[in-house]
Amino acid sequence: MSSENPTVEVRKGEELDIAAIDAVLKQALPDLSGEPSVKQYASGASNLTYALDYPERRMVLRRPPFGDKPKSGHDMHREYRVMTALDGHIPVPNTLYYTDDSSIIGAEFYVMERSEGHLIHTKIPSEWNWTAKEGRQLCENFFQTLVDLHTVDYQTAGLGDFGKPEGYVSRQILGWNRRWSKAWTEDIEKFEDVQQWLVDNMPATERGAAVIHGDYRIDNCILKQDDPTQIEALLDWEISALGDPMMDLGNTLAYWIEATDPDFMKMTVRQPSQAPGMMTRQEVLDFYAAKTGADVSGFQFYYIYGIWRLAVIIQQIYARFYRGQNDNPRFKPYGQMTAALGNLARFKIKSGTL
Repeated sequence: MSSENPTVEVRKGEELDIAAIDAVLKQALPDLSGEPSVKQYASGASNLTYALDYPERRMVLRRPPFGDKPKSGHDMHREYRVMTALDGHIPVPNTLYYTDDSSIIGAEFYVMERSEGHLIHTKIPSEWNWTAKEGRQLCENFFQTLVDLHTVDYQTAGLGDFGKPEGYVSRQILGWNRRWSKAWTEDIEKFEDVQQWLVDNMPATERGAAVIHGDYRIDNCILKQDDPTQIEALLDWEISALGDPMMDLGNTLAYWIEATDPDFMKMTVRQPSQAPGMMTRQEVLDFYAAKTGADVSGFQFYYIYGIWRLAVIIQQIYARFYRGQNDNPRFKPYGQMTAALGNLARFKIKSGTL
């Protein structure tokens, strides 16, 4: 990965048992030799990601965070399995090793090859000297990859038992509402009206089934080293599933902040969606419909769901900080983000706009 995804010394309290990892990897990968060095990726607020470098091999290790975790969250095997199955269908890293033996480092973990390229966050690097043309190319390639994912024949890919797509929408709405109740802290409003609106407005029928990523953002992509308008590898599959692809698109557009959005929406900017050439949310919806033939009427429900789900995810992270299970100060303002997203969902319900 490039310097846009910097590594740091492993943070206090998040150290790995390197000797134990080295032993199991050399047993699983007989050609592995030498002593590893380990750094930690500074970005990311959920699973912990480490650069694991051997003299002749560069790898990445992923493990769940320390502290209490949602029952169905931070599933390492889900990430490992779906990337392994999708190799050859869409750009994903090459997976190498997974174990659920928590006696090794205290949690399940997996290892994959390092995907070399660029990982960018809120802005396009100025040294690229991009115009709106390159921004548009990246945007279209990014959403074409989402279309490609949603049109993979998951049965043929060996993912027919990856989940139960029937009833996915209701499980998500009720499930995220339950997670909110568990993660709620007394300094945050409960947003019971938003939760009830989602329950009351669930569509009567689902709109197909597909492999869905669940966290589809540009900053979860490695961009090609020699042409960063192209996707080298799609990362962060921990909440992937089989389900209604409209729910996945709703999640993605909840993250998609436009240059003209109000400042409170920009608190959650994670990717360069405001850069020149990037599509608006409505243009993305039109692009997706044109490429897939999907019925996107009534999409407001899926967009509101995406906003609310994002609020719950951020609140889960904030709750660990609030309760003293994580003392990283960068999570302190997450409570403000939760509140902003809850109020955004309210506003979008009233306005009926994307």
